[in-house]
Amino acid sequence: MTRFEQGLTYLRKALNTPTAEFREGQWEAIRQIVDDRATLLLVRRTGWGKSMVYFLATRLLRDRGAGPTILISPLLALMRNQIEAAGAIDLRAETINSTNTDAWENIERQLREGKLDLLLISPERLSNTDFRERVLSKIASAVGLFVVDEAHCISDWGHDFRPDYQRITRILQAMPKNVPVLATTATANDRVVEDVVDQLGAGVRVSRGPLARASLGLQNVKLLSPTDRMAWLAEYVPQLPGSGIIYALTVRDARRIAEWLKLNGINAPAYSGRLDGEKRETLEQALLKNEVKALVATVALGMGFDKPDLGFVVHYQRPGSVVHYYQQVGRAGRNGHAAYGILLQGREDDDIIDYFIRTSFPAEAHVSQILRALEEAEQGLKIHEIERQVNLPRGKIAHALRLLSVKNQAPVQKQGAQWYRTLTPYRVDHKRIAAIKAIRRREQAEMQAYINHTGCLMAFLQRALDDPHARDCGICAGCVGAPLIPASRSPDIGNTAARFLRRSEVAIEPRKMWPHSEALSCYGWRSRIDQHLRAEEGRALSIWGDAGWGHLVKKAKYTNGHFGEDLVSASCELITQRWNPHPAPRWVTSVPSLKRPNLVPDFARRLADVMNLPFVACVRKVKDNAAQKTMNNSESQTRNLNGVFAVDRVIVPAAPVLLVDDTVDSRWTLTVIAALLREAGAGPVLPFTLAESSTTST
Repeated sequence: MTRFEQGLTYLRKALNTPTAEFREGQWEAIRQIVDDRATLLLVRRTGWGKSMVYFLATRLLRDRGAGPTILISPLLALMRNQIEAAGAIDLRAETINSTNTDAWENIERQLREGKLDLLLISPERLSNTDFRERVLSKIASAVGLFVVDEAHCISDWGHDFRPDYQRITRILQAMPKNVPVLATTATANDRVVEDVVDQLGAGVRVSRGPLARASLGLQNVKLLSPTDRMAWLAEYVPQLPGSGIIYALTVRDARRIAEWLKLNGINAPAYSGRLDGEKRETLEQALLKNEVKALVATVALGMGFDKPDLGFVVHYQRPGSVVHYYQQVGRAGRNGHAAYGILLQGREDDDIIDYFIRTSFPAEAHVSQILRALEEAEQGLKIHEIERQVNLPRGKIAHALRLLSVKNQAPVQKQGAQWYRTLTPYRVDHKRIAAIKAIRRREQAEMQAYINHTGCLMAFLQRALDDPHARDCGICAGCVGAPLIPASRSPDIGNTAARFLRRSEVAIEPRKMWPHSEALSCYGWRSRIDQHLRAEEGRALSIWGDAGWGHLVKKAKYTNGHFGEDLVSASCELITQRWNPHPAPRWVTSVPSLKRPNLVPDFARRLADVMNLPFVACVRKVKDNAAQKTMNNSESQTRNLNGVFAVDRVIVPAAPVLLVDDTVDSRWTLTVIAALLREAGAGPVLPFTLAESSTTST
């Protein structure tokens, strides 16, 4: 049997189709890897079968006695898909990641003993010194194939740059020169291809094919208000074929859309990176088995998620680039059956995308603060220790350290959990950062042009990705000259959506731990918050500035300086009819402010009157402090509250209390005052605010 015949046999077994044939370019890619031991960059459309190339190449190489394949994969969802697919041709595949630490020892033993065909790891795993020394260094000389999936992540010119991908080039330099390398992507334009080729090294071969998706009908629907878009989803998602994905730009929107669809009898749970691994896997399996109509997802469900019969992808908001959009919408219709890609847009889209662009690189001042803290710590610092010295969110600290640590001559390095300052000087590449942000702005403008495009939508995407094969698809709304799915909404559903948005309150989860430092030394609190000092679960009437009550709260605070009776009535309705806490509050107090001494107490008094409860002004602010919204991590937030509040114990009723404020973000102000009230003899403390001010993303 020739190698081609053997490969075809494996292909048919993998697909469970006795008549399957290689797609154009697939066998040539496999041959270059197996016979020529080439370094190959494969740029092919979603659903073309890039994973089949490295699975079959691995199988053929292993048949010839080659060592295992190392596969760099960016997402756990993608890894789980790949492990299952590999098993179809008897490839023994495992992954080492943060969710399966108990299995590491067994997996590493199988790898050393040659019993494993394929090891999947995330690029972040390459940053772990222990993993590189304990695992990679032991098998580097025996690796049969090195695969980089979603290779566009290597390039910071691309739409999905991940800093740890840049470690891959150093790993490749340390491997034997005859190890074949395969890099794959569906979302790389000419600029990104050139950058990836440059980083992979000399002699890279590039295989590109047409990016058109013959079965995917595209349509844009202009519905700027959240009310209109949510009404559209409720009316038309049930009519879309099969199951699908509804993408949102933020975690908050994903959760709200999922709740709205559930109220309309549509099973579409929210999916984001905030969920634990087990929950994400459960939801992925539910979608794969068509047990749900859709997942309402952030970009956490993106690259590599493979469900060939996915019937639709709907975007609730406009992504930041055409490349992002192509990558996400390409999840649908991979099996060749008709599928839909519907793009909605909102007034908020540009603000969200602008935020992502502005925060894509850490501010120079922030980096300087982090480096200064490390310079002063000879024994290094853990991230939570850096937080004590630098007023930055933990996520921003971690992001800055990751960007700094992947440089060839890095100004920081990590050993275990400790970060150290190296002797390497740090200089900001202002020119490159400005150039990358300018590209992001052009991509944003290109996406705006896409949603206004009246011609072929698929051809527009192809041209944006520098596909020389671009041509009219004949099936999109632009080509047929009519909507594929109606854009009109039922007035009744629209009215229901408007009422829902005015009732989209947010739970205020109680904090359970004090900082381990002396941040609250005036009160003597640290470590676990005693049960009898904790606040109960609370409620926020709205999301700050959002549709529904949120924009009225914002306007009232900064324009009117007074919260109107409509907000009093809405708050009373929420508390007494929908929240209905047990035990119910028996009295009301409020969070004091020196800057606006009357704003919140006035609202709280009127709310107490409507609820027929007494208002007791027992909480005092005894020390001025910086605005809590300027504090960016728990260490700074709690230090900023140390000794700031006191409670007049004599007038505190020994009964459940409603603690009122205008906004909540970190929850520390409510947590501290709740503990003081409980120490003073109050009953359970029920926090209530008019708005939640925090923003949540992927």
